[in-house]
Amino acid sequence: MKKKAVAAAAASGGDVVREHWLVRDMFSFENVGFTRDVGNVKFLVCADCEAGPIGWHCLDDKDSFYVALERVAHE
Repeated sequence: MKKKAVAAAAASGGDVVREHWLVRDMFSFENVGFTRDVGNVKFLVCADCEAGPIGWHCLDDKDSFYVALERVAHE
């Protein structure tokens, strides 16, 4: 299943992001917004500049938010 998703992303010109931080509490975020539902996923965006997506949240799991390492500044 993963291989199909990677192939589909590459064929559509999308980015393949493999490394994420797992955040368990949405109140850990500062200035992160959520898109409308896309299937059962909401994408995370910067609330200041609306850049994104910087991560995603599956609506099936209320306590899991994934932030792409390469899409945010970190030390």
